[in-house]
Amino acid sequence: MSSDAPIGWIEPLDVAAGLRARDGALCLLSDGGPNGRYSYVAAEPDRVRVEPMGPDGLGAAVATGMDRNVVGVVAYDWGARPATGARETAWPDLILARYPTMLVFDHLERRVRIRGDTARAGRWLAEARPPAPSAPPAEAFVEDAADDRYRAAVADVVVRIGDGELFQANVARGWSGRLRDDADPLDVFARLAGGPAPYGAWWRIGDRALVSNSPELFVTFDPGDHRVETRPIKGTRARSADPAEDAARAAELIASEKDRAENLMIVDLMRNDLARVSEPGSVVVERLFALESFATVHHLVSTVTARARPGVGPGHVLQAIFPPGSVTGAPKHQAMKVIAGHEPPRGPWCGSLFMIDEVGRMTASVLIRTIALWREADRWRFRTQAGAGITADSDPQAELEETEAKIVAIRRALLG
Repeated sequence: MSSDAPIGWIEPLDVAAGLRARDGALCLLSDGGPNGRYSYVAAEPDRVRVEPMGPDGLGAAVATGMDRNVVGVVAYDWGARPATGARETAWPDLILARYPTMLVFDHLERRVRIRGDTARAGRWLAEARPPAPSAPPAEAFVEDAADDRYRAAVADVVVRIGDGELFQANVARGWSGRLRDDADPLDVFARLAGGPAPYGAWWRIGDRALVSNSPELFVTFDPGDHRVETRPIKGTRARSADPAEDAARAAELIASEKDRAENLMIVDLMRNDLARVSEPGSVVVERLFALESFATVHHLVSTVTARARPGVGPGHVLQAIFPPGSVTGAPKHQAMKVIAGHEPPRGPWCGSLFMIDEVGRMTASVLIRTIALWREADRWRFRTQAGAGITADSDPQAELEETEAKIVAIRRALLG
């Protein structure tokens, strides 16, 4: 039984904290801003799929009984495989879970609605409690390789661009570690959520978990009017505590020819990707080089929309444009080959977390500002990454500093 009667406001993170030990516990936490009006909390999925996929697997996977009230994660490496070949990975291509009951939190109206079983949802609400303040949950935060190795990777990509091999590639660094004995992924999420973003997420499935504080929309799809929208991010400056300096950094980003060119390359790539599933002439750039500011960084964000062809569903849209162009480069196929030469498999990082609601509307984020966790011998281990878009005039030290700006919130959440 579902209920459309709204319930008085309760913080979604408090409800999630009460569900932390339940199977499939989920919190999709928005900042309540213009890009994130709704948050969602659920647990106890009635169907879960964890699997590898063939080249056509994504479209089929979300069109056969897993296309409503479904949450899924697609690993970056599945989409990169046509360019990189088979690489041994520890993370599955796809995780899907269907939720018969879900709580929907409307930040604008400050109301909560129930999808599904009202009795079950009532028990979840009764168990809500604020997450207890915790000590820094990580024992260590260890970089995969020395800074010089990253600078050398950037320099190599610049040479390849100069040789005409590609125009841009997003190259990342990684960090890993282990949580304390008494810590778990929700402790990390509660600390990271203090710097809100529109596409925050905590999801625990078996011995795997994701914690994300992503600012980036990958794609939305509305089956009613067939509208598709993507908002790629390219261009970053670190925030400053000094208001005048912070404003100067934002102005510098807006005026930066390098960052605008980098953003435009990805906009063109996304236009091309969307055209594969869209009606001819419907792909439109609605917004170009808009400034969006978050807790630790400023970004340049553009908006591209299209109208999907009849018969195209959410899985087909994902399949046509995955992986996100903002985290690969251009041309996408060659950029992914170059990335694989400098990085181990990425797992869920730079893949996508998506939700398809009860009427088939899909919202998918880009899994940046994201931590992948897995349990070994009753301890949680983690890995996270941060990257930068490398272009012809990239400076290796400046790109290193950009990755530092992007990872700072995660480092603070883990280490304090």
